[in-house]
Amino acid sequence: MRMLMIHVDSFISTITEKGRSKIIENPEQKITSVNESLLVFASVEKKDANEKEDISKRAMEEIANLANQLKIKTIVLHSFAHLFAELSKPEVAIEVLEMIKKELTQRNFEVIRTPFGWFNTLEIKAKGHPLSRVARIV
Repeated sequence: MRMLMIHVDSFISTITEKGRSKIIENPEQKITSVNESLLVFASVEKKDANEKEDISKRAMEEIANLANQLKIKTIVLHSFAHLFAELSKPEVAIEVLEMIKKELTQRNFEVIRTPFGWFNTLEIKAKGHPLSRVARIV
């Protein structure tokens, strides 16, 4: 799993059209909008399918550690297939992201997961400090 985590002042994702995935989640809303948060672009890889529990736990730990350092309680999980990896099946990606969301929620974070399978416009206002952009491979 690959992640790019960005400390943002604000993030807006607006669904524009269905993506190429065979799985398209029904969005509750067309627009996801949050203020200060930790935005996590996540790409679940093919090799992660055999270690879903371990991968999700390790990813959650990385995300929680950074969020705690930044004193942030809101986390946005955004599936992002563009992190140059051999991607998992969509079902696996969704399952891993849901596991991460559940584990972070149990740690008292507010977690928002954007709908899977859509193209969208992104508006990002990122902060500029040493921990404002962090990449991880777990």
